[in-house]
Amino acid sequence: MKVHPKRIYSIASLQRGLNLLTLFSKAEGGLAATQVAKLSALPVSTVHRFLMNLESTGFLHCDEEGGYHLGAACFSLGQAALRHLDIRRLSLPYLQELNRATRETVHLTVRHDLLVVYVEKLDSPEPLRIFSRIGSAVPLHCSAVGKVMLAYMPPDEQAAVLAQLEIKRRTQNTISNVQDLHAHVQKVRRSGYAWDLEENEPHIRCVAAPIWDHAGNVNASLSITGPVVRMSMARLRQLAPLVQRAGLNISRELGFQLPFGPMERARLEAAASPRTRM
Repeated sequence: MKVHPKRIYSIASLQRGLNLLTLFSKAEGGLAATQVAKLSALPVSTVHRFLMNLESTGFLHCDEEGGYHLGAACFSLGQAALRHLDIRRLSLPYLQELNRATRETVHLTVRHDLLVVYVEKLDSPEPLRIFSRIGSAVPLHCSAVGKVMLAYMPPDEQAAVLAQLEIKRRTQNTISNVQDLHAHVQKVRRSGYAWDLEENEPHIRCVAAPIWDHAGNVNASLSITGPVVRMSMARLRQLAPLVQRAGLNISRELGFQLPFGPMERARLEAAASPRTRM
């Protein structure tokens, strides 16, 4: 039987558009049209046409200063891809256990540049519940899941990310300057968990813990979230060990070992031991 070579269909404009999106995925911040033209070796006029089309379809977002960033459509595509990643599959039993034990909303998140994206959500069975959706993103600086990731970054990376953050007040409780945020995430690192005390949304509180990958990096986290009427400070303190234990167990599923010093190792192992469920 005669074998025919596989046909290759090359659409130059599509390839260029995808190549431009790849540039944004590698950029630490936004890119101006002139920067994109330089990086892509395309004429500025051509780049402008691509950027306008990508912005109109939601794949890019243009800020007030003319800088372009990856848009919501990219997050939606990323969400679809993330459904197939091991972290989501391996985390689900622990998320379900937390959801049953606490009767509160449980989130699994991953970092995307300066944002945190929800990749899994289990709703609270209570009549009064919080609104969020898979694929949506929250800032690093005012969310418990984001502050946990900030806290466990290597010092050089943390300093670079803090310098890039656009720290805006979302509520009256939002940390509003880099110095206070830096001091806060040091406390998060020492405690092993983070709180969101109505910092991202009014009337919503949250406690989050890190998830380590096999290399010991924290680019994911999980949280328990609920309305303030059910999330008193006393209850948040009771929930913290539960979310820590789940985070550590998920980390072990991902191949993480405990390479810390004796005190931090003991604290993590204590958090992972069985406790009374809420």
